[in-house]
Amino acid sequence: MPELVNIHKSFGELNIFSGLDMSFKEGSITSILGPSGCGKTTLLKIAAGLLKPDRGEIVGMENKRAGFLFQETRLLPWKNTIDNLQFVLPDTLDKKERLRLCLDIMEKVGLKGYEKLYPAQLSGGMNQRLAMARAFIVKSDILFMDEPFQSLDLKIRAQMISMFKKLWLSTKPAILMVTHDVHEALLLSDKIYILSDKPAGILLELDNPMPFSSRTVKNQDLYRLEQEIINKYILL
Repeated sequence: MPELVNIHKSFGELNIFSGLDMSFKEGSITSILGPSGCGKTTLLKIAAGLLKPDRGEIVGMENKRAGFLFQETRLLPWKNTIDNLQFVLPDTLDKKERLRLCLDIMEKVGLKGYEKLYPAQLSGGMNQRLAMARAFIVKSDILFMDEPFQSLDLKIRAQMISMFKKLWLSTKPAILMVTHDVHEALLLSDKIYILSDKPAGILLELDNPMPFSSRTVKNQDLYRLEQEIINKYILL
């Protein structure tokens, strides 16, 4: 079980965390919510090893393969779709296996037939699907996600969440996801942390009471839990 233990982080005189503890399980999805500017993305970067804490430990991440999915697609504009996917695959794979993996996941995300097109030739939604395919084509032990659905319109967002759920079920990496959306967190997450304003502490640590298969937009229990969390912890 990866853990963040006694994490301290400041930028100059701005204190972000003072002794924050957090854990997340392998094969499960954990979401981090909190007010804008409280340090959610900073915490994600610390967990991913992209940013060092001033004090504290990241335990259980040794020898773990990590993947990333951000709000911005971060695709390479000079590479076509299939080359964007091949770029993240290990060099130890032979050419036929690399091609097979790319074609297989492109079909899963609805991009079959677009192999030779470049990001500028694709729609925004198609680029988001390509970014998600790139995150899942590498068999990561843990995937870090920073509000990957935030900038999408409602229809594309619903499609992306549905696609994400199918891809996750096929490999089940641990997920640590930052989001600002309680509904999104409840739809996807096994555990939810809600942070306070900085210096950020944990207002709520919630194990989702609903099994993954029952987390749908039509689930009234999910809707009631969402309203309860919003009223108690978000509308402070």
